[in-house]
Amino acid sequence: MLKSQEIRQKAPELDSLRLGSGWKSEELNKAQIIIESSFGHSHPGSAHLDTLVDEAFKSIDDNGGRGAKYFVTDICDGETQGHDGMNYSLASRDIMTNLMEIHVQATPFDAGIFIASCDKAVPAHLMAIARLDMPSILVPGGIMNAGPNMLTLEQIGTYNAQYERGEITKEQYEHYKQNACPSCGACSFMGTASTMQVMSEALGIALPGTALIPVTSKELKLAAKNAGKQILKLIELNIKPSEIMTKKAFENAIMVHAAIAGSSNCLLHIPAIAHELGMDIEPELFDEIHKKIPYILNIRPSGFYPGSYFWNAGGVPAIMEEIKEFLHLDVMTVTGKTLGENLEDLKNSGYYEEHDKLITSLGIKKEDVIRTKENPIQSQGAIAILKGNLAPGGAVVKHSAISKKLMQVVLKARVFNCEEDAIKSVLTKNIKPGDAVFVRYEGPKGSGMPEMFYTTEAIASDHELVDSTALITDGRFSGATRGPAIGHVSPEASEGGPIAFVQEGDLIKIDIPARKLDIIGTNGIEKSEKEIENILKERSQNWVKPAPRYTKGILGLYTRCASSPMKGGYME
Repeated sequence: MLKSQEIRQKAPELDSLRLGSGWKSEELNKAQIIIESSFGHSHPGSAHLDTLVDEAFKSIDDNGGRGAKYFVTDICDGETQGHDGMNYSLASRDIMTNLMEIHVQATPFDAGIFIASCDKAVPAHLMAIARLDMPSILVPGGIMNAGPNMLTLEQIGTYNAQYERGEITKEQYEHYKQNACPSCGACSFMGTASTMQVMSEALGIALPGTALIPVTSKELKLAAKNAGKQILKLIELNIKPSEIMTKKAFENAIMVHAAIAGSSNCLLHIPAIAHELGMDIEPELFDEIHKKIPYILNIRPSGFYPGSYFWNAGGVPAIMEEIKEFLHLDVMTVTGKTLGENLEDLKNSGYYEEHDKLITSLGIKKEDVIRTKENPIQSQGAIAILKGNLAPGGAVVKHSAISKKLMQVVLKARVFNCEEDAIKSVLTKNIKPGDAVFVRYEGPKGSGMPEMFYTTEAIASDHELVDSTALITDGRFSGATRGPAIGHVSPEASEGGPIAFVQEGDLIKIDIPARKLDIIGTNGIEKSEKEIENILKERSQNWVKPAPRYTKGILGLYTRCASSPMKGGYME
């Protein structure tokens, strides 16, 4: 018996209430499927999702089920940039997950279709899918096209810094802002939104070939329609997310993450999703996998082309074909078939021939966007996990996006306790080549773990600093981040991690090939390892834990309960 039918027998008012909501009597006995989405007029990634909800709803009806539309609108990281609204970003992921749990557990449903596009919405929906563990499909909400001359939103941070420095005119700056988002959909680069859409497909919880479909393509509505049909089959087969999102599936997703040079925020979201399934995904697993998987996707911010070109070049299946020898092909997916079977079906369906036509119509070939493993952009993936006396719990760097000159370097510490002071110093030229800009007390327990996007863009867009200066923080970075950025430093400053004890003039050694991040000197003078140990011990004894920045509301709750960024920053 379906769960919804069992609950009907226990809740006599349920039928009456559903009839009063517009249900028909004959629909009460059908499989009842919640359609969760982040639809809302909050930003381009969610403003169009109602059309996909309607498509899925109709398809469920056509195939013998009964859908119910529920909404958990997300916020936009882009709209929170530059002010304290960004502090709500990571916390919103967990709150959205909790609300979806409430929706499903308080009312009987037999399965779910989850529709989302963006940075926190996709991981929140994936966390809810994992937590609820009922037959589920995630429908990625697609990607926007690029603007004129391949203009994409992540370039606005650069143009903002250039405008602040007087390098471009107000008219030029306004033109870029007016044309960076020509349609709905996730922003057109491999930021966190795009990365997490790709992860949903790589995990097997989205239908094959559905991540990052351009919003202007008819294929996007077809993806929602197909999900409405397939969800009824998943109920029959009783295939649950815990049977799909296994440890092997997470390893597959991390392999794809390496191949696409995905967002560093994935190191927050993948462990948080796995946690909902009772699994621990250690940061070292990312490092291990990234060392062996070639980086092959030539998409911004690490590459050249807009994100909308990715699906046209073949999307996730094309990436998987290139790294097929590494993948676990026996994992189950929402098709009811294994990953290996899905890839074979796509080969036989004409999928790649159609995508060859799509990418050729743009005046380029597939290999311009998705390189072969024999001709990669670099021989290993984009992410490294650094450890040392500055980050005993680990730190994250996306080394594919930084200068080779910063792979092994010693820099001088410049210390700031908030991002606002740091960016001001960068823009007013108080930061010099050879400096390491520290922004601390911005971890999950400090301020909710905001992104340091504008500071990284100010450094990356400054030709004097981009090859000679690093930003080091216990906060995080935008998926659009490029340039010298090391984040997620753990333990964070608010928890008394060594980053709290760094002082002006300390010497900081970054060694990405050796995966090391250390304080090696003070006042510009190098010290022995034992001397540094004693100095840090003395500084720790003199350190005073700051009063909580937030004591009430969601941020009060989140900053009290958040786990380490290296665990996923979820609320414990």
